[in-house]
Amino acid sequence: MDEFWANAIWSLAPTVLIGLIFWFVMRAVIHADRNERKAYSRIEAEERAKLAEHRPAA
Repeated sequence: MDEFWANAIWSLAPTVLIGLIFWFVMRAVIHADRNERKAYSRIEAEERAKLAEHRPAA
């Protein structure tokens, strides 16, 4: 019976490891996208503020 559980663990280990690697990669991609969107929004807000400063009063 011990051999059964050892075989079960060894057969599930690759799937679990690939799942964990996939999870870490997707998490990194989502965090990178979130940070890039924040940076882009900040830059866009700065550019809009500069444009508003230089726009002549109507």
